[in-house]
Amino acid sequence: MTRTAGAIDPETLFVSTRWLADHLEAPDLVVFDASWHLPGAGRDAHAEYCAGHIPGAAFFDIDGVADRATDLPHMLPDPVAFSAAMRKLGFGDGMRAVIYDSAGLFSAPRAWWTLRTFGVGDVSVLEGGLPQWQAEGRPLEDGAPLRGPRHFTARLDHGLVADAADVEKALGDGWAQVVDVRSAERFRGQAPEPRPGVRSGHMPGAANLPFTQLVAGGRLKSPAHLEQIFAAAGIDPQRPVIASCGSGLTAAILSLALATAGRRPAIVYDGSWAEWGARADLPVVREAG
Repeated sequence: MTRTAGAIDPETLFVSTRWLADHLEAPDLVVFDASWHLPGAGRDAHAEYCAGHIPGAAFFDIDGVADRATDLPHMLPDPVAFSAAMRKLGFGDGMRAVIYDSAGLFSAPRAWWTLRTFGVGDVSVLEGGLPQWQAEGRPLEDGAPLRGPRHFTARLDHGLVADAADVEKALGDGWAQVVDVRSAERFRGQAPEPRPGVRSGHMPGAANLPFTQLVAGGRLKSPAHLEQIFAAAGIDPQRPVIASCGSGLTAAILSLALATAGRRPAIVYDGSWAEWGARADLPVVREAG
């Protein structure tokens, strides 16, 4: 596997269900259930967590551990607010995190990216997520476990998150490739956006790589297959990538996929299309259907 400067060791990105079962009692490990569902799905991720989760897992509320001063969905909070949230969840400095979600691989990468963005280096995703754990007949518990508060100090890595100005600059001078992981229909502007007041289409000069092409059976595809997918989408994984999506959640799947292939993880445009498509001052391209 070719490794790019700034890449993460791919061996640290995932842990198996067997590994997790063997290490659940480790005092320096916190397991996070980062399940999240689309607003129109009619599902309550927290209620599902309370009904059954991996023993000892804390619920990482993607909508709750967020900036409350903006109308944009689940934007990163400031470091002080994030530190406070982690302390309440019992996650402290020097601890290790393992993250899963109820889909296998959908929202867990957002929590993975969030923790890394705030300086947590020892964070992995559970291979196959909750479906794999359940398929193997491993135990679940209900309710919410009690964890004592731990001291956590957030250190925001500005190099992992982009704002609209960063994206505009990348589109203008090419310092990074902008890749939109929404569906091809939404990217082309041939399907309506789910959020009111958000225009259809895409950023001029952005590439499209739907995140669904990266995942099969609740897992990322193999590194070799991912490299083929990157090439087919016109992405040079040796160059910086800014990932965008509908709300900054599935963009993190591309970031994790690049890291899995031994490449530098993508920078995530936190506001993503929820911001770009709603701002009249930002250009939008819409293709004829």
